Amino acid sequence: MTERTRARKSRASIVARPTTISVADYGLVLAFLALCAALTVLTPTFFTSQNILNVGRQVSVTAILAAGQTFVILAAGIDLSVGSLVGLAGVVAAGVALHAGFVAGIGAGLGVAALAGLVDGMAIMLIRIPDFVVTLAMLSAARGLDLIYSGGEPIGVASQPFLYLGAGYVGPVPVPIIIMLLVFAASHVVLRYTAFGRYVYAVGGNRRAAAYSAIDVRRVRIAVYVISGMLAGLAGVVLAGRLATADPQAGVGYELDSIAAVVLGGTSLFGGEGSVARTLLGALILGVLSNGMNLLDVSPFYQQVAEGVVIVLAVAISHIDELRSRSGAD
Repeated sequence: MTERTRARKSRASIVARPTTISVADYGLVLAFLALCAALTVLTPTFFTSQNILNVGRQVSVTAILAAGQTFVILAAGIDLSVGSLVGLAGVVAAGVALHAGFVAGIGAGLGVAALAGLVDGMAIMLIRIPDFVVTLAMLSAARGLDLIYSGGEPIGVASQPFLYLGAGYVGPVPVPIIIMLLVFAASHVVLRYTAFGRYVYAVGGNRRAAAYSAIDVRRVRIAVYVISGMLAGLAGVVLAGRLATADPQAGVGYELDSIAAVVLGGTSLFGGEGSVARTLLGALILGVLSNGMNLLDVSPFYQQVAEGVVIVLAVAISHIDELRSRSGAD
């Protein structure tokens, strides 16, 4: 069977890809519930409304980054620049807001991060430089630009609407949690119910077959980097509002946290398999684990080891489930 024939046969699945629930989905939910139950027993402080909302607030920035990272990884890419874009978007938004107002500042922060994502995508697809190299270069360039723009000094956030995005409340719920949930709801709708979402899965699953099915692979892959950059900008704005300061060093290491959340959620690093719902659950598991270990006074050094072990176990379980699915299909 030729590649073109495979593409024609798979065209129907690209148009209407079925939703399946795997063993890994149930395992991830059970792992999250078991972790919460264990921490509730070990420390009475964990299962309180104040602490649960605190976990949600702390997770929100990483989760927003991870939502954008999910688009990229589903399309068989990787974005290492998002941590630096958090810092760049924060200082640009705060700096512009001081002189031109809140709306202009937010627009500038989101815009500069989306532009960086566009540059990443175009360099990858048009010049054909590997994703890893391009986004690693952008990580360094964006960090340098935010240091140049800010002069290496934090920029204070005085605008009340700006502060509200990071530290405000709607009733008892922190605004960052609401923003996070809106991002994931929108991402889920796009990936599950739109043609673009189906194209993202198709490109990640088999790029050549997707091209034979008249999908503009270049446009799709560039678009996912723009989405990742824009959400990194949003995360940077939320973080600056929460801290009331735009720090040029903000976001260091966040790219690894975002990838960890996606991987822990079971999204395949080879593309074409996964969902933002899983990513949200992966981010929550990492957040709950970190929060629980803090409440139990576990050393930060051991916390890093524990998080690494959890990620490896999650990937191993997901890989075993994928092998079982393939053997069953054969």
